[in-house]
Amino acid sequence: MTARPVHQDRRLDRRIPLECPAFIHLRNGERIAAICTELGVGGMTLQTSYVPGEAEVLEVEVLTPGRDAARPPLVAKLAVRRCNALGGGRYELGGQIVRVVG
Repeated sequence: MTARPVHQDRRLDRRIPLECPAFIHLRNGERIAAICTELGVGGMTLQTSYVPGEAEVLEVEVLTPGRDAARPPLVAKLAVRRCNALGGGRYELGGQIVRVVG
């Protein structure tokens, strides 16, 4: 995807800024490292090296802050709504949570 100007924020739900480790689980079994930088009721923002297809739905696993082993990670299906190049092979993905898996 190409670099674009900063997107206009049209979200209705509040998002909480974080810096939690995350993983994108691809259908072929590959696991791509990411960082969840924002999380809200309706969506999340990730930074990763993965470039999704247009309107791709990803399975995302977000680890708990501080890697608290007593709490399971959030696993959700994320419909990608935007992908912005950050430079250095990194991208910012914004998406809507369509289903919480676990």
